[in-house]
Amino acid sequence: MLECTGDHGDAPAVLACSSITKSYFQGPEQLCVLNAVTLSLCAADSLAIVGTSGSGKTTLLHLLAGLDTVSAGDVCWGNQSINGLSAQALGQWRNRHIGFVYQFHHLMPEFAAWENVALPLLLRGEGVRSSRQAALELLHRVGLAERARHKPAELSGGERQRVAIARALVTKPACVLADEPTGNLDMTTSTAIQDLLLELNATLGVALLLVTHDPVFAARCQRRGRLSRGCFAFEEEPTAA
Repeated sequence: MLECTGDHGDAPAVLACSSITKSYFQGPEQLCVLNAVTLSLCAADSLAIVGTSGSGKTTLLHLLAGLDTVSAGDVCWGNQSINGLSAQALGQWRNRHIGFVYQFHHLMPEFAAWENVALPLLLRGEGVRSSRQAALELLHRVGLAERARHKPAELSGGERQRVAIARALVTKPACVLADEPTGNLDMTTSTAIQDLLLELNATLGVALLLVTHDPVFAARCQRRGRLSRGCFAFEEEPTAA
């Protein structure tokens, strides 16, 4: 099993990648987007990845979530590589173990907030009553209990992002991947969303990996790394236990 190198000593990593590379062909030329990236996440770990546009941050998240395939290297969940899983198996794995928060909320406009949050549970065949109850509990946790029946158009930008966070957590994933989760928000709302994500990371023990252009948000995470021209390095060494 891959070991975590973060603040939790030798605790096993819940999600890790080892020397992953991603390349594309543009005509006869090969473009390397990521080059031998290695990192790991434990329960309750928080890691921020910064880098300029085009440095490979979103590509890395997509590889870790199994939304794209690596050209070389391994992505592992616990001690199992996800590389050889079928599309159906990857979908089931993501639904049970990975939460994803995007810069834009991607909520279904015709659904109420609770229905958007419950959707991952309904898609895997859970009953409406239990899915609704789980969604309402998460909406209460993110401060939106009174807005559960409101549709996205009736919510503010910050409220929509809170719904998206609740949706990412409703399946009780071990890891949340966040792609610029505050990039579309004003400063006050951004700070509130940062507070919420880090509070849930700490209290629920969910591993959090986020990419961000915000150095303040990055500095609030336990570890920080930088992608530059496809190469990854920690900005400072993780603290030993």
